[in-house]
Amino acid sequence: MRYIYYILMLCAIVALTACEELIDVNLNDSDPKIVIVADLYNGAGAQEVRVSRTVNFDAEQNYAPVENAQVYVRTGPGQLYGFNQQERGQYVNTQIPMEVGQSYTLEVHVDDQQFTSQSVMLPYIEIDSLGLTKENIFDETYYFVNLKFQDPEGQSDYYRYRVSLNGAPFVFSTAMSDKFNDGNQVTHQIGAPDDMELKPGDDLRIRRAIINKDVYRYWSEYQSTNPGSAAPGNPTSNISNGALGYFSVSHIKEYAVTVEELEEESDLE
Repeated sequence: MRYIYYILMLCAIVALTACEELIDVNLNDSDPKIVIVADLYNGAGAQEVRVSRTVNFDAEQNYAPVENAQVYVRTGPGQLYGFNQQERGQYVNTQIPMEVGQSYTLEVHVDDQQFTSQSVMLPYIEIDSLGLTKENIFDETYYFVNLKFQDPEGQSDYYRYRVSLNGAPFVFSTAMSDKFNDGNQVTHQIGAPDDMELKPGDDLRIRRAIINKDVYRYWSEYQSTNPGSAAPGNPTSNISNGALGYFSVSHIKEYAVTVEELEEESDLE
């Protein structure tokens, strides 16, 4: 009986070893992909497009800037604007007119590859009021900024928020749609960046953008698959030819809030 037991154990070990040998994952030899981040918006002193390549898994940095790319944006009427390289992988133009209702086409040429995308600047959806909320969650106190507005009825609307806490660079906060509240009075609640909390005395700046559906999909996938991750995955890009990243043209407005000690919700305007 013990002899049969040893035979069965030996077979199991051989089977597991064989299975392990079939797994051949090479994280370091994947083909590099072009990554394009082009976020154009009204009020920017200079419009910027960043072009880079992905690198091997064990590289010291997670991207490699692409130099000497050819970067253009074409407006709906056909005017072509070229971008000049300012830093490695960073291309800038200060002359593009940003107009609501205008379509914009991005063209990026890297070696013998061409990458394109199109975006439209949608009208801004104004807020009605801006307020602070103090909430108790699991015996912890949290502050939030509430933006209340009327969502337009009968159309799909998409919103993206970036925040800057106490003068730090702006970072992505959240993306939202009106899928379940089309035409309603809506409140968007915005808090501090990940791993931080709003406290009395903090200064929070909020950039609210009205974005296209494909850009919303990018950020929605980002926030659903990479909560707080320092190494995000690859959301669905709206750029052709297999490029990663996204192209967005949006109308934004910026709101500044100083957090005050509260007992309950308070309207700021």
